[in-house]
Amino acid sequence: MKRVVIKVGSSVLTETTNIAEERMLCLVSLITEARKKYEVILVSSGAVSAGYTAVKLNRTIPTSKKVLASVGQSVLMSSYKNMFDIYDVTISQILLTEEDFDSKVHTRIFQDIIDRTFKHDILPIVNENDISTTPDQLFGDNDQLSAHVAYYTGADMLIILSDIDGYYDSNPKDNPKAKIRKFVTELKEEELNQVHTPNSQFATGGIVTKLKAAQYLMDKGREMFLCNGYDLTSAREFLIDGVHNKGTLFTSKREKKNKKQN
Repeated sequence: MKRVVIKVGSSVLTETTNIAEERMLCLVSLITEARKKYEVILVSSGAVSAGYTAVKLNRTIPTSKKVLASVGQSVLMSSYKNMFDIYDVTISQILLTEEDFDSKVHTRIFQDIIDRTFKHDILPIVNENDISTTPDQLFGDNDQLSAHVAYYTGADMLIILSDIDGYYDSNPKDNPKAKIRKFVTELKEEELNQVHTPNSQFATGGIVTKLKAAQYLMDKGREMFLCNGYDLTSAREFLIDGVHNKGTLFTSKREKKNKKQN
């Protein structure tokens, strides 16, 4: 059975003062369906923004952000549990830092845990452990965390569900004629070195961190698919039906993919 990592961003999971329950339920439904075809690992952002739904602290203050994350982890996982219970899916929570991939011992432990969850039909939900760690121990965004999770668990692909439909040939906010790049096989230095521009006050990434995640995987012969997380039509078509109508596939295997499309 193929293995995929699905990463979902804060903006998809939460609204200003609440968990976005309808969107989360749609995500849970898609993952439940995908698990019939794949081994699925979910990398979920949203702890800080979920914490803000309960406690209004200033997230720009590092310690306050950690408090929000500590509050939000339980809020987020409780919401996931309630929704996955509908489909009789057991979930687990795994918190990681960058250091877990720098140590062969820690990486092996993580890999063994993932394999064991699949053996017992458990869905692993991964997030960054930013509560008791220093900035040097953190990725700082779940896009690059999810890319590392995908690589080190031997996943065939990373699916990033975002607040955009894909990677455009120019900024759609400035250019109404901007078009989605369906395939990307190479990223230029200027694309990877843009200023980070997250669309949400609780997001830590933006398009640049997604491009860096894509580059990391392409360098290692893996693939990444970027699509909309508000409307999961493209994700469902790609994952379940094997149809690439919308969204961007970052791949070093374009020729192979083109043959499948023809």
